[in-house]
Amino acid sequence: MSDIQTLRKIVEKNPRYPVEAYLFVLEALFCTRKKFKKEKHVSGQELLEGIKDLALNRYGSTAKMVFNHWGIKKTVDLGDIVFNMVNAKLLSKTEEDSLDDFKDVYNFEDVFIKDYQFEIKVLKNGNK
Repeated sequence: MSDIQTLRKIVEKNPRYPVEAYLFVLEALFCTRKKFKKEKHVSGQELLEGIKDLALNRYGSTAKMVFNHWGIKKTVDLGDIVFNMVNAKLLSKTEEDSLDDFKDVYNFEDVFIKDYQFEIKVLKNGNK
């Protein structure tokens, strides 16, 4: 069974989050490994940092709205997604890893709305 078929099975069993949310978390995992220069395991907090970075880079000030659309309201929802993939053998965990690692790590309103900074990049020819 392919990874995407496995993800579809997860969503069939637990339709709380769409396949897109799972794919986003997997992409964030690869970005997080690269950021922290790790080939395999990253901690829940490291992954949440990577998820936040990818969400801000990809969705900017609409990141919270995208997450809400996917049914993701708190960081523990991201932990649910991770552990659904662990249970389906798409991801692995260590003995120390738990869903508690994802509980209340940051507030979406704070990181995606209040602390969001617009970046206006100035191109070499002076255009914005």
